[in-house]
Amino acid sequence: MTPKSRLHIPKPSARPGDEPDFSYLSLSEAGAVARPDSNTAARKIENLAHELVRVLDDDGQACGEWAPELSPEQLLEALRLMLLTRQLDDRMHRMQRQGKISFYMQSLGEEAISIGQGMALRKGDMMFPSYRNQGLFIQRGTSIVDLMCQCLSNTRDMCKGRQMPIMYHNKEANLFSVSGNLATQYPHAVGWAMASAIKGEDNISAAWVGDGSTAEADFHYALTFAAVYQAPVILNVINNQWAISTFQGFAGGQRRPFAARGQGLGIPGVRVDGNDTLAVYAVTQWAARRARQGGGPTLIEHVTYRGGPHSTSDDPSRYRPKDEWDAFPLGDPLARLKQHLVVTGHWSDEQHEALKSELKDTVTAAWKEAISFGTMSDGPKLDVRSMFEDVYKEVPERLKRQRRQLMALKGMSS
Repeated sequence: MTPKSRLHIPKPSARPGDEPDFSYLSLSEAGAVARPDSNTAARKIENLAHELVRVLDDDGQACGEWAPELSPEQLLEALRLMLLTRQLDDRMHRMQRQGKISFYMQSLGEEAISIGQGMALRKGDMMFPSYRNQGLFIQRGTSIVDLMCQCLSNTRDMCKGRQMPIMYHNKEANLFSVSGNLATQYPHAVGWAMASAIKGEDNISAAWVGDGSTAEADFHYALTFAAVYQAPVILNVINNQWAISTFQGFAGGQRRPFAARGQGLGIPGVRVDGNDTLAVYAVTQWAARRARQGGGPTLIEHVTYRGGPHSTSDDPSRYRPKDEWDAFPLGDPLARLKQHLVVTGHWSDEQHEALKSELKDTVTAAWKEAISFGTMSDGPKLDVRSMFEDVYKEVPERLKRQRRQLMALKGMSS
């Protein structure tokens, strides 16, 4: 009898009330994946898209050829920045729940990606972040007061009240504006990298999207342009297992790793443990060196887990087991980096708790400063005249007329 075709509907391995099940994840032992030279042809390193680059083992020791040469001071700074990011996220999530800001998105469980990659890239490199890359802004020197003010849409808001909360930017630090339209940053990053190559510079660009965004057309456009023109760009996919309430299988993650998406175009892919700060740093450094040497783009898949809700508008308990984050086999990135520093004799539990307390106080003080520039309910308020600025080099007559009408209504001078 001839078998009939049937429609395949991807299903997550566990739903609310079930035991967490990550048996679908293909993992490699720490140190087991060989590190090729950065100029190796893509066809010779296809295994990197299917295996998993890991450096830290279960005991916190750095293993294998990918182990980077980072000093204890650099690793301690990475830990501090990751802890600061988590403290900021915790504070802002609570502020939204108290009605003091309108919206927020945590990066809980994904801090190693922003911090590890930020450390591996140069100041001249251009970043096109997604909405869970607040650690990248912090690593590049954006003050947490400024991040808070953007979420408050107050008089110090870098976006002047014209963007959703968490849609930050920092021109001086080469951080492009976060976009709420998913995957748009991918073509932007490729275009910027192409321009850098045309100018003969050695600065590269990097962009980040989630696993769900790989189903967007912009993702595929960007890969095609990057491959054809060998753009010096790092294209990151943060596979945190869930796109809002949709399991990563709906974006094709059950068939092949996201890191393998570029192989048909000749783009090398690397699948890395996104909760291992050392592995993230090492893979990013490898891809950056490849791009600067004329080797073109690299697609990196960071295998991680979204520890919190997709946003403050989401309730993950309705679609996944409540304890799934605790059961994730790659653990908590902060705990793993802390363990590594402890076992190598550069850190202690007492120092860790003291640092957490210090950073909590830092975030509390920053919040007090941020609300002095205005809140959603109390002044000071943004000058309404600013809504007519920053779009046109020369303000059109129609906008000048509208501004005069508004000022007349408010009894203000234009």
